[in-house]
Amino acid sequence: VQLQASGGGLVQAGGSLRLSCAASGSIETIDSMYWYRQAPGRQRELVAAITSGVMTNYADDSVKGRFTISRDNAKNTVYLQMNSLKPEDTAVYYCKAIIKRQGDYVRYSYWGQGTEVTVSS
Repeated sequence: VQLQASGGGLVQAGGSLRLSCAASGSIETIDSMYWYRQAPGRQRELVAAITSGVMTNYADDSVKGRFTISRDNAKNTVYLQMNSLKPEDTAVYYCKAIIKRQGDYVRYSYWGQGTEVTVSS
């Protein structure tokens, strides 16, 4: 199983980006999916989560109303739409998914490789 994140880049403050993270491999089910971010010199932090039943949660008040997490179960993909970006949103963004592989009895966490977002002032 692999998670491939994409969509990062350089954007001016006030701009938008849409991150994508696609899971591939011998997947039976995907439970919750997440976006985390890690700014330079800081610990990785949870940004948003979405369950298989598309209930969402935003862990950071600073992104509420600006970021939207969504998923396409048919494509095994999670998205993060980021609007009104601020310089403090600059970070490497990582996706994570809780996945049960075909033939396994337990679920494991899988991480994507990260995609860099830089917001200039």
